[in-house]
Parts: sequence; structure tokens; C-alpha cells
Amino acid sequence: MVPLIDRTRTALSAEEREALERELGPLTLLQDVVRWGFASTPPRDVTEVVVQDEFTHDVVLPWKDGGYLVFDTT
Repeated sequence: MVPLIDRTRTALSAEEREALERELGPLTLLQDVVRWGFASTPPRDVTEVVVQDEFTHDVVLPWKDGGYLVFDTT
């Protein structure tokens, strides 16, 4: 599983973190992330792609309560 780093202002509870890890754990490809986003209720579209270098990009999707999930892709 890809590590989940919690950078929220108030840390996720153990239950929230475990649920998020279960939900995101199977997402290993950018294609998986995009499909997961569109299958969510409400659908989540990629908000932004931040280019780090020629090989690495951060893919940003809205999450909940005004928060975002950022997926580091290589």
C-alpha cells in the first residue's frame, strides 16, 4: 500500500484513517485514482496537477469538508 500522510489541521481519528486507507489502498495507478474519483458520490474530478519535475506530478482531488487528497505520481 502507498503510505497515507495526514497533513490535516486536526489529525484524522484512527477510525477515519483506517477507513481512508481501506478506500485508497487499492489505488495504485493514476487511472485507478481518476476512476475512483468519478465513481464517488459526489463525483470527484481532478482539481489540479502540480508538476514537480519531468517525471513526478501531484494530482489533487477534492475530498470532504473543503479538504483535498493529493496523490504523488511518478
